[in-house]
Amino acid sequence: MPQIAADRLERIAGRLLVAAGASAAEAGIVSRHLIAANLAGHDSHGIIHIPGYIASIQRGHMQPGAPFDIIQESRATTVVDGNWGFGFTVSERAMQLTIDKARQENVAAATVVRQGHVGRLTDYPLMAAEAGMIGLMTADSGRGPKSVAPFGGREPRLGTNPICIAVPSNLDGPFYIDIATSAVAGGKLGVAIERGQSIPTGWVIDSEGRAATDPAAARKGGAMLPLGGSEGHKGYGLSAMVEILSGLLTGLGFGIEPTGRHNDGCFMAVFQVDAFRPLKEFKQEVTEFAQYLTATPPAEGVERVYYPGELEYLRTRKGRVDGIYVEDGTWQKLIALAAELGVDEKLFSDPGRR
Repeated sequence: MPQIAADRLERIAGRLLVAAGASAAEAGIVSRHLIAANLAGHDSHGIIHIPGYIASIQRGHMQPGAPFDIIQESRATTVVDGNWGFGFTVSERAMQLTIDKARQENVAAATVVRQGHVGRLTDYPLMAAEAGMIGLMTADSGRGPKSVAPFGGREPRLGTNPICIAVPSNLDGPFYIDIATSAVAGGKLGVAIERGQSIPTGWVIDSEGRAATDPAAARKGGAMLPLGGSEGHKGYGLSAMVEILSGLLTGLGFGIEPTGRHNDGCFMAVFQVDAFRPLKEFKQEVTEFAQYLTATPPAEGVERVYYPGELEYLRTRKGRVDGIYVEDGTWQKLIALAAELGVDEKLFSDPGRR
């Protein structure tokens, strides 16, 4: 499949979501987040999710137009019930509330429950960084199906449990980290399956607890492994802490309740830099720190050192020029959805970038 222009993919995603019952505003937010993930090189969090989201809407598991309810709040905290709305719209609104409270109180935090998949965490802490603050977010899948084995185990008991931190700077691209606490994001297994690719040893084990390179092994009684390889106790411990912040603190709990309904629990925190030191000085020092890191002489076989978040920034710039690769399996699913939902198939008629 040739590469497709980002704005065209965003239109396709938006039209399909609207046809499935989403409002134009909701569809725009969801599509923006998904295509931003594709552009950054994280296809596991991109347009490949559209068929699954629409299936969730059709099953009644995700509710377009769901109300946004504040269950409990103080001047610096908020507890949000998303009422099974799109995770993108719910979490974006919750993060904005948290930023607004941090402006007044210097530090603010929120928990969010009963929402759909939030996608790539990056976009939410970046809202804080763009507002001159430090943003942090963790997420888990509540009591939905698990995919990651505790260190030393062979049965999944945890989600991929990502964590993201973003800070303001004067760099061209944002300075942040967004990582799953598993060896790899779960969606990357789905991408490998769609593309007929094997995966590196150390990502998953099969049902007997043996290392596997088949991306489907984790879905056939196996499990994903925690971040860290032979030192996976580190990723395991970090994952457990994310579960506590995003599952236990939110009230979702832990373990599995097999309803089949995806439920991302999230914890967010925002810190006003000016409460600690002048923002202008901090941003400049972060910029100089990044330059200090990237000036490191590269190891053998390495082209150069990047600061955290720089690779995604460079990929995004390139993707906006070159377009986004969409595997044939996903493209055909999108075409089939268009036919099912009555979306103008002319959007798909030219397989090229434009």
